[in-house]
Amino acid sequence: MTDTPLEGIIAYPVTPFSRTDGSPDLARLAELIDRLVASGCHAIAPLGSAGESAYLEDREWYDAAEASVAAVAGRVPTVVGIAELTTAGAVRRARYAEHVGADVVMVLPLSYWRLDEREVTRHFQEVAGAIGIPLMVYNNPATAGVDLSPELLHRLVDRVENITMVKESSGDLQRMHRLAQLSGGALPFYNGSNPLALEAFAAGAAGWCTAAPCVIPELTLELYRAVLAGDPDTARRVFYRQLPVLQFLLGGGLPATVKAGLALQGLDVGEPRRPLLPLDEDGTAQLAWLLADAGAVPAT
Repeated sequence: MTDTPLEGIIAYPVTPFSRTDGSPDLARLAELIDRLVASGCHAIAPLGSAGESAYLEDREWYDAAEASVAAVAGRVPTVVGIAELTTAGAVRRARYAEHVGADVVMVLPLSYWRLDEREVTRHFQEVAGAIGIPLMVYNNPATAGVDLSPELLHRLVDRVENITMVKESSGDLQRMHRLAQLSGGALPFYNGSNPLALEAFAAGAAGWCTAAPCVIPELTLELYRAVLAGDPDTARRVFYRQLPVLQFLLGGGLPATVKAGLALQGLDVGEPRRPLLPLDEDGTAQLAWLLADAGAVPAT
C-alpha cells in the first residue's frame, strides 16, 4: 500500500448542462470547480454520482474528465470517478483519466448480474493493472448492486499495488471501524455518507467525499478544521448546523438538489439529465429556507 496525499474535504461537482441543447457546459463546470478549489476544498472528484456520469455519452464523459482536470490545474488532487458495467469500459476510462492528468481514479463496480468476490477481484486487478496512478475502491451497494465487505476491501488494498484507498458509502459506520481494525489504522478510507460525517471522522476516516461543498463549503470545511484541531464541541455544533441541509441534499437526489442550491446562490448549472427531473417548487423553497438557516444565504 502506497502513501496517498488525499485528506480532508473531497468535493464532488455536479456536471452542468446547457439550457439550449442539453450538452455538458464545460465552461460552467470549470467555473464551479474553480469555486470549490478557491473555497479551500482539499481535492476535487468529478464524474461521481452527483456528476451524473452514468447519464453521459462516452465522448461527453471524456470531455468532462479532461475539462475537470484542466480546471483544477494541479492546485489540489483530482479524483476522476469511473462506474462501468464492463471491465473493458472501466479500463478505457481509467486510462483516459490518467492520460489527461488525473491523480487518482475512483472505481465503482456496477453490476446487472450479482458479482462474486472472484469477479470483483479480477475487475479491480485489471483496472488497476492498466494504469500507473492510485485507485480508490468505491463501495456503494445502494447504487452499484455490489456490496464489498470490509474484508474484501482490505484484501484488494493489500494485494494490488496501486489500490491504495477506499470510499465507504454503505451507511454502516461499523464497516469503517472494521476497516481501521483490519489494517491497524494504516488504510486510508473516506466517508461517502453525508449523515455519518462526524462519526466517520471519529472512526478514523481520512476525509469526507461529498457534493455538499457545492452549496455549503464553509460549513464542511469548518467541520474538518475542528476535527483536525481536536475540538469535538465545535465539530458537533458545526455538523448539526449543516445536517438538515445534508439530509435534504441526499434525500432529494444529489443532481437535482445540488443544482437547485447552486441556482439559488446565483450559479445556473442547468437541469439534471432525463429521466432525472429538477427539484419542484416546494422542494426549492424548502432548500432555500434550509440554506438560509444554515447561514448559506441564497442570492436574492
